[in-house]
Amino acid sequence: MTKWHTDIHKRKKSGGKKGAHRKKRRHERGRDMIYCVLGEPERVTIRIRGGASKQILKSDRFANVYDPSNRRVIRTEILGVRSNPANSDFERRGVLTRGAIIETKLGDARVTSRPGSDGVINAVLISAAASSPV
Repeated sequence: MTKWHTDIHKRKKSGGKKGAHRKKRRHERGRDMIYCVLGEPERVTIRIRGGASKQILKSDRFANVYDPSNRRVIRTEILGVRSNPANSDFERRGVLTRGAIIETKLGDARVTSRPGSDGVINAVLISAAASSPV
């Protein structure tokens, strides 16, 4: 069901309702949240305001991890979601958002991209694994 982000039905000072003086606009439509989880790579392309398009990542197993020690980006597999400060429920469900701490083969990394808007998982290594051959 479409969610509307509109304010055409305001209230008067007296508390009474004002009638809408125009129709709803297409750009005022919203949508349900699509949560990015671990799994086979799956993306959804949606139309956004102005006719442009946006890639929404529904699930992925890989992340582009930046290693600050040798200044390289390595595409590596995600083993799991360690923590998610955005929402403790996301942590339990394994939802990937910006700021989530993920476990990779290289070590723990913090997600720096917005998978729901960018369509890709980028991360920065915060602790290297003891046995990582870097």
